[in-house]
Amino acid sequence: MKEKKRKTEHIEKYISEQIKRRGIKFLSEILKEAKEMYEKSLQGVVKDVEQSWKPFKGNILEKIILDAIGDEVRKLGLNVILGKNLEKKDYNLDECLGKVKRSVLIDYGEFGMHLPDVDLVIYDPKECKALAIISSKVSLRERIAQTGYWKLKLQGSPVTKNIKVFFVTLDEDGDLVVKNPAKKGRAIAETDTDGTFVITTREVEESEKIKKIDRFSEVLRNLLYKK
Repeated sequence: MKEKKRKTEHIEKYISEQIKRRGIKFLSEILKEAKEMYEKSLQGVVKDVEQSWKPFKGNILEKIILDAIGDEVRKLGLNVILGKNLEKKDYNLDECLGKVKRSVLIDYGEFGMHLPDVDLVIYDPKECKALAIISSKVSLRERIAQTGYWKLKLQGSPVTKNIKVFFVTLDEDGDLVVKNPAKKGRAIAETDTDGTFVITTREVEESEKIKKIDRFSEVLRNLLYKK
């Protein structure tokens, strides 16, 4: 386990350095390079390198997006936290995060209250209330319909209806590139999210809902503070 941790930390450092040097829009290319490094470094260290790479890539994507938007979120006087950190028992959360958790719970009636499956939660540290949730995936097809589902569930309650739902993706399948005719993934992103942001070097036909990641802070500011 120590050897695996040492090797993966080296790869994480490489990814971080390359993002700083080349920019986040090159993330797809950087992750491909990192995968080659991962396969060579972890061969013989883990049983199934391909299976091991998937959760590693998912976790690193969460961290990258957290780093990419964190400063912009804080400039607005807000905070952002990994969604999985709210899955802890209430007694393991401080008072503010406990309130944040309650503010985003979805009521399933007799089946209880449950958190939506999200990667990041943006919240107001003064009111201790969730303002937006973010899902992230390399490919749009992996989670966009699920993200649309959470948007509909949040809208169904007066307590959660104002929480914004964002999706961040590398869109490696190119589902978001063309506005019209829209592919199914783009149609869902346009109608069932408050904003979908693409990390890519390719051209994307932007709209009110679909934008590149460098427009995130602008969209967040407009949505949260729209009068």
